[in-house]
Amino acid sequence: MVFDDDDVRDRLDAATTVRVMRSALVAHHDGALRAPPRVRADLGAGDLVFTAGCLPAQGLFGFRAYDTFAGAEQLVAVWDAADGTLRALVHGAELGARRTGAIGALAVDVAAGPGPVRVGLVGTGTQAWAQLWAVRAVRPLQAVTVAARDLRRAEEFARRATAELGVAVRAVARVEDAVREREVVIVATSSAVPVLEADWIAPGTHVTTVGPKTVSRHELPASLVDRAEVVLTDSLAQAGGYAQAHLFPADRMVALGAVLARAATGRTGPDQITVFCSVGLAGTEVALAAALCEAPAR
Repeated sequence: MVFDDDDVRDRLDAATTVRVMRSALVAHHDGALRAPPRVRADLGAGDLVFTAGCLPAQGLFGFRAYDTFAGAEQLVAVWDAADGTLRALVHGAELGARRTGAIGALAVDVAAGPGPVRVGLVGTGTQAWAQLWAVRAVRPLQAVTVAARDLRRAEEFARRATAELGVAVRAVARVEDAVREREVVIVATSSAVPVLEADWIAPGTHVTTVGPKTVSRHELPASLVDRAEVVLTDSLAQAGGYAQAHLFPADRMVALGAVLARAATGRTGPDQITVFCSVGLAGTEVALAAALCEAPAR
């Protein structure tokens, strides 16, 4: 079976994607999802990157491949471990974005305070959209504000989200206005320098960072990492496998899968600042591609 972005949009809604990612993260914690760190092949102009995963209980294994230099379509392949049959090929950007959005939503679910949330969103690209798309599946949204370097892009994002997601989204000109007094802040940019200041984040806020997060390139200020009392990540192995020094100290990070499995604690107090460091758990694309095979077309 071969799927493209239109197939992914047609078959995988937010609730289904969040459910599959919850299962995959818990499976990883339990040792039932094997997910080694990503592998990079240096091709001169950039890298061809592979993440692989195996789900023995489901009899599946596969990989995702993407590049760092040409902006090529991503490819996910899934095989049946019993007979070696190629089960599915998925090409395009939508599967990966929805996977990342759903994992971010799970972090919101376990690390944000209880009840409806106000969301401040920084960024208007594919990853920002996927985070908002998915978080609706875990929490009621009271209000959403969005900011970007270009106010017109923020306004276009707000109009689209209001129309397609049924969420009232308001564009603002300043990042500070988007993130102050929010229960959830999602930062999804490509910026190599911090896009907000630590003191804009109120006690009790949960922050998700999707963009750069090394010591030399990071979209969150290091002082906010210092303020955070809980730091979650979807993959300790991937976070530790960065070529450059990671902004988040390894000894402070807690695996999201462990919290979902109730083997570790997330938020323990209403005034704690929590941060989710999204790095990409290998194998989750394989799990989602397998679910795509079973999902009916709408």
